[in-house]
Amino acid sequence: MSEKKSAVHGPVLKCLVFIIDWEKTKTLSDVLARINVRFHYIAKGKGTASSEMLNVLGIGSSEKAVFFCLEQDIMATLLLKEASAALGFYRPRAGIAFAIPLTGINTPVLQIFKKSVMREVKHFSDKEQLFMTSELKYELIIAVVNQGYSDELMAAAREAGAGGGTVINVRGLMHEGPVKFFGISVQEEREAIMILTSKEKKIPIMRAIGRDFGVNSKAAGIVYAVPVDSVLGVKL
Repeated sequence: MSEKKSAVHGPVLKCLVFIIDWEKTKTLSDVLARINVRFHYIAKGKGTASSEMLNVLGIGSSEKAVFFCLEQDIMATLLLKEASAALGFYRPRAGIAFAIPLTGINTPVLQIFKKSVMREVKHFSDKEQLFMTSELKYELIIAVVNQGYSDELMAAAREAGAGGGTVINVRGLMHEGPVKFFGISVQEEREAIMILTSKEKKIPIMRAIGRDFGVNSKAAGIVYAVPVDSVLGVKL
């Protein structure tokens, strides 16, 4: 009974994701500190464009910083606005940001947000609050494969309509060393490829990935998608 009440009356929480060039890490970190974002984490990733393409686009490095920030809906508005101004998301190739609605979180963390919601909500007008209530028109596709397959996977994804992606090195924790999964060797070290796309392109991209890089391939991949909103820095 108490869990149901908390779910109804508690603050609406989201996970905000920022993918930016690594050299801009301090700029975004300063924004998070200024707004007092309590829970944020950073991972190092890489863009999927080739070095030749990076040179053509005038981008100096494919190293990416991937920030994951937990915030309540109303504060997400301010965070996106401040980050956009600091990082210049209105300019091409400045980075991307989006929000993933959360359906659950552990109680102690929820209580922290509950205690601060009334203090923070007074800073925003009705117009700013509506900024975060847009329809979910985008999806984040996440594919996890054996190391060494991200370039081939992105080539197939682009043919199916993907614009680009970000790769993060991840590690399996259920075992030690390679194991067999459907008769295919699954490496302990894996690559997670994140692809932001429109809803219309989600199915073709996932089918292309599953066809050539699924669990019964040498890549031994799994692929899934989650809805996102408040997308900044990219036109799909």
